[in-house]
Amino acid sequence: MFRLASMLYSIIATSLAGAGVIAVLTMGHVSLIPILGAAAVGAVVALPVAFLVAKRILR
Repeated sequence: MFRLASMLYSIIATSLAGAGVIAVLTMGHVSLIPILGAAAVGAVVALPVAFLVAKRILR
């Protein structure tokens, strides 16, 4: 399951981080700190999401 979750993480993390960055830019925050913060939050949130998706796939 760890191998599947790690493969899924690479896709899910980029999607969530990108969505977070787009949301931050849409709100008008164009400085470096909010953009990096949104990308970091997306990468952290993607960890449990990847494991949940892997668990659902292997069911």
